[in-house]
Amino acid sequence: MAPGSRPGVAAPLGRTVLDEHDISRALTRIAHEILERNKGADDLVLLGIPTRGVPLAQRIAAKMTSVERADVPVGSLDVTMYRDDLRMRPARTLLPTEIPAGGIDGKVVVLVDDVLFSGRTIRAALDAMTDVGRPRAVRLAVLVDRGHRELPIRADFVGKNLPTSLVESVKVRLSEFDGEDAVTISGLAADGAMAEEVAR
Repeated sequence: MAPGSRPGVAAPLGRTVLDEHDISRALTRIAHEILERNKGADDLVLLGIPTRGVPLAQRIAAKMTSVERADVPVGSLDVTMYRDDLRMRPARTLLPTEIPAGGIDGKVVVLVDDVLFSGRTIRAALDAMTDVGRPRAVRLAVLVDRGHRELPIRADFVGKNLPTSLVESVKVRLSEFDGEDAVTISGLAADGAMAEEVAR
């Protein structure tokens, strides 16, 4: 048993900062912001970064389709082989890159990811995109921006800005993979705050 834990009390999995309804509202807002900036859905392509960026891209596209009454192409862009930390991590399974039939040449591509942290995943995505086409412009949409950037990369559309410390962990759970929608934060700072709440 962990020090300080009590019999019959499960260890906290983290503090929930976004629930199912919060995530839905955030994605709806992102969809409208993309359409407003692009002045409609013309020439838009959404590319989700696996894993959880893909269903997020699909949900955003569905929300835009309901507004514009026009299909918004959605695909996925695996960045594994373009990461600059590839040699420092365990071997990872390659995930599919699926580009919509119309391609991305001359299109406005919106990259979609769950959490923006150091910026290195997005840098890898930009490199990966050069192998599949040349878009007219590239935008970035993320559900959560937790700060701590290591590269000069900024999201254009953000569901939630979530200031964190480096010892904290942000976890995005989606029904497509995890059976529920939630964003939680855990770690020394978050767990300490939760312990105080439990003690009250």
